[in-house]
Amino acid sequence: MRSSLFFGRGLENVKYTFFLSEQKDTYDCSYVGKGGEMLNEICSSFGGSNQIVGVRTLFDRNSFYSEDCHNCNDIFGCIGLKKKSHCIFNKQYTKEEYESLVPKIIEQMKNMPYSDKMGRTYTFGDFWPSELQPFAYNETKAQELFPLTKEEALKQGYRWRDREDQHYEVRYTVQNLPDSIADVPDSIVNDIIGCAQNEAFNDNCTKAFKILTSEFAFYKQMNIPLPRFCPNCRHMERIRKQNPIRLWHRSCMCEKVNHVHAGKCQVEFETSYSPDRPEIIYCEKCYQQEVV
Repeated sequence: MRSSLFFGRGLENVKYTFFLSEQKDTYDCSYVGKGGEMLNEICSSFGGSNQIVGVRTLFDRNSFYSEDCHNCNDIFGCIGLKKKSHCIFNKQYTKEEYESLVPKIIEQMKNMPYSDKMGRTYTFGDFWPSELQPFAYNETKAQELFPLTKEEALKQGYRWRDREDQHYEVRYTVQNLPDSIADVPDSIVNDIIGCAQNEAFNDNCTKAFKILTSEFAFYKQMNIPLPRFCPNCRHMERIRKQNPIRLWHRSCMCEKVNHVHAGKCQVEFETSYSPDRPEIIYCEKCYQQEVV
């Protein structure tokens, strides 16, 4: 089973995953690799088995609600441990004590689930509540993959951080910035350039930016004009050109007479190219017959 899978390889029985490699029996995880199995709600981790809720775990086994723990086993609610076992909230216990306490903690989490300000409950097995996260929604990768307006984010219970107004003394604007890199003086590295401010990315625009010395040297070497947008606007423009993290059920559009099918190909599949896009979408077999 490979349901709702994006950017993965070497997977078996996984669901709701993003950027995974060599995983088995894994659910709702992202950025996890190298031989892990039986993982649930894990992010940015490597290897390990039987983990429930964790971030940046490395080859841990029987790990629950832990962060930045490496080569540990049988730990609960721990952070920053290495080569430890039978620990709860970073406190060392005997094997017998650990095996007695953990079931009681899990039972209490199930009987007394945490409720956030939106009334949503979180019990054992659920990831940490979003309202407890240290970053606002628009400061995270989520805003790139699943963009929301400030109003939408607040309505869903996420925090939002407005950018502080900065009063820059802009030396160059789009209008007076030289088009040729050859006409740009070396003093540009000390000046502030005003961003052209793409209206679609106003929430992320820094309004102004500077050019690094090494960056300027690269532009001159490659004969590339100076950028007109701030790094944030440039980054968001690249993100905009990527396919969305979403799948549409489509049919192969191939009608080539020299392929194995008679008439139009009838193969159906899931693709990140939406039906309203102009590209011609082929199934894997038709595509290979054209390019191989």
